[in-house]
Amino acid sequence: MSDRIFVSGLVLHAYHGVGDDEGRVGQQFLVDLVLDLDLAAAARSDRLADTVDYADLVEVSSRAFCAKRYRLVEAAAGAVADAVLAAFPRVSRLQVTVHKPHAPIAAVFADVGITLVRSRHG
Repeated sequence: MSDRIFVSGLVLHAYHGVGDDEGRVGQQFLVDLVLDLDLAAAARSDRLADTVDYADLVEVSSRAFCAKRYRLVEAAAGAVADAVLAAFPRVSRLQVTVHKPHAPIAAVFADVGITLVRSRHG
């Protein structure tokens, strides 16, 4: 399937990380979502009911990402993936990327993060 919905650069403040300061002060994360789903019905009908509403997607993802403190961004991304698959049955596969631009690393870097991919069937 080649149909996709995406949200790029969703900025969320959360308290994820293994360091004490990360849990106390928190930091901004950027989240990218790519959802694979069949958009043929929406393309024909021009009805929001035949697709995934961006606002609903952002709400579900934000709530899952910020609901609790995770030590690893992998776990936070997994919570987002689980929540999106549960909330939107039309989604067959999704990719969640979490960027941690202020990771406490003693180096100059443009970006660090993870990407995970989850499918409804495997």
